[in-house]
Amino acid sequence: MGLRLKFNLVLFITTLIGLLVSGFVSHKILQQNAREEVLDMARIMMESAVAVRAYTVNEIKPLLKVQQRRSFIPQTVPAYAAAQYIKTLQQSHEDYSYKEAALNPTNPANRATEWEADIVNWFRNHVNEEELIGERETPTGPQLYLSRPITITNPGCLACHNTPAEAPATLIETYGSSNGFGWKLNETIGAQVVSVPMSLPLARADQTFYTFMGALIGIFVIIAIILNLLLHFIVIKPVQAMSSKADEISLGNLNVEELTVKGNDEISSLGRSFNRMHRSLSNAVQMLDETID
Repeated sequence: MGLRLKFNLVLFITTLIGLLVSGFVSHKILQQNAREEVLDMARIMMESAVAVRAYTVNEIKPLLKVQQRRSFIPQTVPAYAAAQYIKTLQQSHEDYSYKEAALNPTNPANRATEWEADIVNWFRNHVNEEELIGERETPTGPQLYLSRPITITNPGCLACHNTPAEAPATLIETYGSSNGFGWKLNETIGAQVVSVPMSLPLARADQTFYTFMGALIGIFVIIAIILNLLLHFIVIKPVQAMSSKADEISLGNLNVEELTVKGNDEISSLGRSFNRMHRSLSNAVQMLDETID
């Protein structure tokens, strides 16, 4: 195995290890950054929905208090206002969703699906937790969800959700008396759930990863070429010249020209030593010939 082959074998192994480690670390970081990006979007959506709810309760509901006695106005319901806000958002971002999922909602549209019911029950079993983050697969790709519990902390809410007899007549006329009752104070009855698609951020992360790895491989290839050129001109070529001279001298040709030595590195030092040995050998042979004569 030649020196060049040994050198390139070591270089290939170290480069491969470097690429594997760099690829693993960079891919993990990029995927984590993509997930954090999606999570930030989910938090913004959640806070926006909460802001719309607060605006509805503090600004809209008091203005329609009198009209509410004659007929039920859904625009006064915070959950309805937040859902309408997200519905407008979905016109340009259809995969984004927000839902106030409940196990026993007044509005059937808010009834929790199977996976949403799991979230609600998780909050019911973990009363001290304020947030749950997870991922799930959908037909359009992976989605990240951010959820927060809906817990009855305001006794005023029970005026509409305690029993049908105590609920406003306009509410019964709109939604009936079968759903949305029996709620209790400090009970977790549902969850706010925001879902944000992860496909695009993950695709961008993968594209960035491939670009980074391509550039890294290109850099390693250029470095390998440069190192091979340096190896050839600094090490292999001088050593081959010395080997060729040594072969000629070993065959008895002591009149070969000395090596041309430049520089002060180890190879140059070896070349000068070789020249001194050549001269010493020539002088020794010449003295031996004179003695014989």
